[in-house]
Amino acid sequence: MRVRRTPVHLSVALALAGALLGAVANRALADDAAARAAALDLGTQAYVYGIPLLNMDKTFKTQTSVNVSDGRGNAPVNQFSHARHLASPDDHTVVAPNHDTLYSIAWLDLKMQPIVLHVPDVPDRFYIMELLSPYEENFANVGTPATGNLAGDYAITGPRWKGKLKPGLTEIKSPYNRVWVLGRTLIRGAEDEPAVQALQDQYTLTPLRKWGKAYTPKPPKKPDTEVNQATIPGTQTGDDPVTFFDALGDALKQFPPPAADQPLLDQLKTVGIGPKLHPSKNKKLSAATLEGLRDGVAAGKAAVSQALTQMLASSLSTHNGYLVGETGTYGTDYARRAVVDQIGLGAALPTVALYPFAITDRNLAPLSGANRYVAHLPASMVPPPVYGFWSFTMYDSSMFFVPNAIERYVLNDRSDLHYNADGSLDLYFQTTAPTNQDQLKNWLPTPSGAFRVMFRLWGPDADAVAGILDGTGWQAPTILPCNASGRTATGWACAR
Repeated sequence: MRVRRTPVHLSVALALAGALLGAVANRALADDAAARAAALDLGTQAYVYGIPLLNMDKTFKTQTSVNVSDGRGNAPVNQFSHARHLASPDDHTVVAPNHDTLYSIAWLDLKMQPIVLHVPDVPDRFYIMELLSPYEENFANVGTPATGNLAGDYAITGPRWKGKLKPGLTEIKSPYNRVWVLGRTLIRGAEDEPAVQALQDQYTLTPLRKWGKAYTPKPPKKPDTEVNQATIPGTQTGDDPVTFFDALGDALKQFPPPAADQPLLDQLKTVGIGPKLHPSKNKKLSAATLEGLRDGVAAGKAAVSQALTQMLASSLSTHNGYLVGETGTYGTDYARRAVVDQIGLGAALPTVALYPFAITDRNLAPLSGANRYVAHLPASMVPPPVYGFWSFTMYDSSMFFVPNAIERYVLNDRSDLHYNADGSLDLYFQTTAPTNQDQLKNWLPTPSGAFRVMFRLWGPDADAVAGILDGTGWQAPTILPCNASGRTATGWACAR
């Protein structure tokens, strides 16, 4: 029987072909892995960079998708929504709300014409009208720490507006046509509400062409009420995460990024992210790149949380266990901006306000209602260096007020506090009320689980700001847990 043999040259060719196909497959796998890794890295950076911009857009859509002002932060564009009463645990309009002021909130659209902000005389009371860009930059302020307490009319103009203002108007140039006005007026308790409400009625917004004439804002003809609870695309269950970057492309087109952002944008463009770009519709992007971008959204969320943890840890030794940093202006520090966006949306410049913030005690252990705490302020640090006001506010892990039987959410310079004989101040954080009446005055109720606290300094003395920021000056109260003997490790007495 004759055996049919495969020619040697054909065997060699088949072997080479198999090896080549294997090499090509391995190379393709390596290329896919590299593409996914690059997209994951850049997608993570893009999330950290873009989440504040998209969160501001979400807030705009949510708060302006109404027919009329509802007094809860929602109003049509170019109209104020005045909060007439102090916030409660049910109010989730603003992250980390305060219990020191009544809010006056408005979103401006300057495309058609400037809007004139009128403020009355505000005697013997701290107030601020903070103006923020879509990138959360506090680019201007009207009120006590900036323009004083006298009446004034401020024409807020868009970036391309050119014209001559009438006498009596002061121009404030906005870098964008969208402006968030976040007003706060000091209130000295519920009994002070009528006085603050009377001031709020005198805060007005008027289109420039109507200024000096009788003007009553009209409800929008077709309000987009369907987006009353707007969400950020790509972040909800069932969303394709890549749509986050599609939405970012639209936002970057509408609000051109600062020139300083261009180096990052050049990198993001390599994976289809940037002004006018929609990665989900880009057929040139590989499946591996899209996979990396999808994973980048989750990685971006984790990166923001990690940034908060790192910032807190690095701040502890110099800031007495608190996160203290500059807010209201961020430059290219995108991680800091993203952290502030999550824990204090709308934070002002440090010359206006400072916000020492703690999620751990002085020993870096997470704050929990399972423990009792003492927050101690030495006599040398009392009172804090402010010409406005100070307050210590309790929040749950979502940064909203903690419901409690005595409806107490804050201790401040208007509270009936008990000071120690040496002038120092002890505040008590725990779930149960102290039986000692002096300690009861200084008690902030906590939830049973995790909580956060924020010490606000509104109107800090100019000479004190630098020292507070670098840790060489005034510091917020040290927070320490109580031990079984009813004292802290430093010997401070805990609440009984």
